[in-house]
Amino acid sequence: MGWAEHLIGAEFPTKWPGRALVERAFCCPIETLRKNPEHSLWGGRAMVLRHGDPWVIGSVITSGAPNERAELSIGYGVETASQGQGYATEAVERVVRWALEDANVDAVTANTFPWNRASIRVLEKAGMELVATDDHDMLGEMLCYERRRTRASATFGAGASVP
Repeated sequence: MGWAEHLIGAEFPTKWPGRALVERAFCCPIETLRKNPEHSLWGGRAMVLRHGDPWVIGSVITSGAPNERAELSIGYGVETASQGQGYATEAVERVVRWALEDANVDAVTANTFPWNRASIRVLEKAGMELVATDDHDMLGEMLCYERRRTRASATFGAGASVP
């Protein structure tokens, strides 16, 4: 069991997204934490199945703390065998809701490919709306989604826990 697996108490899949990628995505440089302990709040969230041995089936990763426009970008994925069961929808919706409850976040954004119907459905079920398209130099056309905070959403400050 690697250090990241030990830290969250669950085993990672060997093929998705790969041990090295997971360990990079879930780490936070110690100097960053020393300068700003709140930074760890904005790290990745692992989706863990607790049936039998705990098993990581996916993740929702944030871009770090909100940017100067009070936007937080997210990315997510689910390993192949666990896709199509609602795990990504539930995890993304909860992370989006959690982020928008923070007074420092006005919007959560995410990008996906036009051909990725499953990802589009996840974003739409999480209350995100298509706001733009972007022509990425290496990836091609990307759909840009966002969900903005309503005034009633900002009830927690930094340090609130994901429900």
